[in-house]
Amino acid sequence: MIAIETAQDFLKDNFAQWILDMGIEVTKMSADGATLEIPITPHIERVGGIVCGQALSSLADTAMVFACFSAMGGFKPVATTNLETRFLSGAKGERITCASRVIKQGRSLIFCEATLTAM
Repeated sequence: MIAIETAQDFLKDNFAQWILDMGIEVTKMSADGATLEIPITPHIERVGGIVCGQALSSLADTAMVFACFSAMGGFKPVATTNLETRFLSGAKGERITCASRVIKQGRSLIFCEATLTAM
């Protein structure tokens, strides 16, 4: 299993600056998933104090990348082929937690899901 500190270092060294600007923190790594968190700041809020969908989708995509790394047993190149997002309500609070997990791992594709929770 990948250590949280190793995952956080990989994030800092390999992801785009605008992703890092969200303040992503890796809080959990498991055999088939990962949990990442971001603080809710004015930088990612839209009118009314709701977190913008772009930030939420980017957090989910990043968390699922780390779920893939967990399932593959290390950091290997991956690319998103499809991303479907459903917003059930507006996100407000202090933090967003995103728990991701691998649903199915094939030879060339890995299917994941992510659940975001505002706290």
